[in-house]
Amino acid sequence: MRLARYRKKNATHLGLVWDSKILSLTDVGKDDPGRYGLLADALDLIPLLSGQGWVTLEKIDRQIKESGVPREWAALSDPEMDAQWLPPVASPEKIICIGLNYRDHAAESKMEIPKEPVIFNKFNNALVGAAGPVLLPSNSQQVDYEAELAVVIGASAKRVSREEASRFVAGYTVMHDVSARDWQFRTGQWMSGKTFDTFGPCGPHLVTPDEVGDPHDLDIRLTLNGQVMQDSNTSNLIFDIPTLISYLSHIFTLKAGDIISTGTPPGVGFARRPQVFLKDGDSVEIFVEKVGLMQHRCTAEQ
Repeated sequence: MRLARYRKKNATHLGLVWDSKILSLTDVGKDDPGRYGLLADALDLIPLLSGQGWVTLEKIDRQIKESGVPREWAALSDPEMDAQWLPPVASPEKIICIGLNYRDHAAESKMEIPKEPVIFNKFNNALVGAAGPVLLPSNSQQVDYEAELAVVIGASAKRVSREEASRFVAGYTVMHDVSARDWQFRTGQWMSGKTFDTFGPCGPHLVTPDEVGDPHDLDIRLTLNGQVMQDSNTSNLIFDIPTLISYLSHIFTLKAGDIISTGTPPGVGFARRPQVFLKDGDSVEIFVEKVGLMQHRCTAEQ
């Protein structure tokens, strides 16, 4: 199942995406409040990631896959290209990012392979839809790109084992961990360079685990103005997703909607010679196999 938040006629909708089409779950709820009323007023996916909301989503998805879109819903569907994507999760309690989680990225950064996950965070102000744009702040001259696979948590998780961690995954999405390197490395705390406004493009979809399969065997690639800059596979993660979920849940309670961005592969701009940083008008494309493709432009802050 592919779920999304998008804008349609200046209103926020929840959608189910399939075969390049998107069904407005919001309109389904309004059209049939007796059966699907809980969808009508939901502006975020978080309330639907567990319980009756999740049962309802699975029911609709199964019906479409088995029998196609019912006639009464046909008018509630639009081509996917017409959607103005919003972040799949509107207001996560936490956006947790993992640093140096690919061995070759740690090496190119001239840093030791971490013995435990390196953790930093972004705030909600960084979240923006997959289409961006990314605003390049006027007080940074070293804004860098980082393609990442992100995990969205589906239920509260407190001190869970690695073996049970996968039960708490609602789905996966694409994340761009935009980083102002001149701010990131000013102190020992990376966060100052990580959470400028729009520094967390996310989406376009939330893809459920059954659609993705093994999240540790997915190609991940970033192109900048058509040139491939990062090209790797999630099999190269140092700390896999169950390890990360278990580790983090022993520090704090993970909540439904929390985003864990799992780290970036090698090829980032600051490690290149000469260095490459994002410029006004640059076009970024990030692809994660089975999860999605995001495309956006970078715009100089006015």
